[in-house]
Amino acid sequence: MNYRIFYILFFIGFIFTSCVPTKDLVYLQNNGKDSQIALNQVASKPYRLQTADILSINIKAIDPKVVEIFNITSVQTSSSEQELYLKGYVIDDHGNIRMPILGEVNVLGFTLDEVRIKIEKELLTDHFTDKAGIFVNVKLAGFRYTINGEVTSPGSKTLYHDKISILEAVANSGDITILGDRKDVKVIRQFPQGAETFSIDLTDSKAVNNPCYYLQPNDYIYVKPLKQKSWGTGKTGIESLGTIITLLSLATTTYLLIKK
Repeated sequence: MNYRIFYILFFIGFIFTSCVPTKDLVYLQNNGKDSQIALNQVASKPYRLQTADILSINIKAIDPKVVEIFNITSVQTSSSEQELYLKGYVIDDHGNIRMPILGEVNVLGFTLDEVRIKIEKELLTDHFTDKAGIFVNVKLAGFRYTINGEVTSPGSKTLYHDKISILEAVANSGDITILGDRKDVKVIRQFPQGAETFSIDLTDSKAVNNPCYYLQPNDYIYVKPLKQKSWGTGKTGIESLGTIITLLSLATTTYLLIKK
C-alpha cells in the first residue's frame, strides 16, 4: 500500500515538474508588492554607425533637378531589401560612403543626425547657397536583426523603423514558443572592439531598463530551450500524463510478456 502511495505521489510530482509553469510564459511581470507595474523610461543612446551599415540618403531642393544626382534611393518609394542593398550607401571598412560630387564622406561612429548635418554643411559650403533650399534626410536602409532558437519564425528580419525593442522583434518573429526560455534571452551585439553578449529576462518588468531592451542594427538574438524540451515529457500536464500512461502501458505489456 505504501508503495502505491509513493508511486502516485511520484507521478503527480513528475507531471508538475515536467510542465512549463505559467509564470515562465508571461512577459514583464511585476514581482514586487505593488499591484501596478512601474516601467521606468529607458534612456537609450542614439545608434552610432558601423561598417557594413547601409544608408538611405535623400536630398531635396527648390529645384529638384540640381540634386537629382544624389538621390540614388528615395525614401518616398517602396524599395525591396535587395534594391536598398544595391543602391544604398554602404559604409566601407574605412568608415566611408561614396557620394556623387562629395566623394568619400567619413561617417563611422556618427549618429544619423550628425551625418545629416555633415552632408548639409558640405553641400552649402562648396556647392550650393542658402537660396537653393537644401534639405537632407538620412535614414538606415532597414533595421536588420537575426533571431534564432525557440521562436516560431527564426531567421534574419528587416523592419523599417528607427527604434525597435526586443519584444517587438520577438513578436515580429511569431513569439517565443512555449518551450523557449524567456528568462535568459541572449543578445549578441557588435562593437568596433568586438562582440559582446547580453542576457535579458523578458518575464521581469525591469527588463525595460536592460541595455539590450532596445535593439541595435545587426543584433543577434538567441532563445535557448527549456529543460522540458530535452526531457521530452510534454509542455502541459495533459501531455505529460499521456507520456506517463504510454510508459506504464509499455512496462505492463513487457512485464506480461516476460511472465508468460
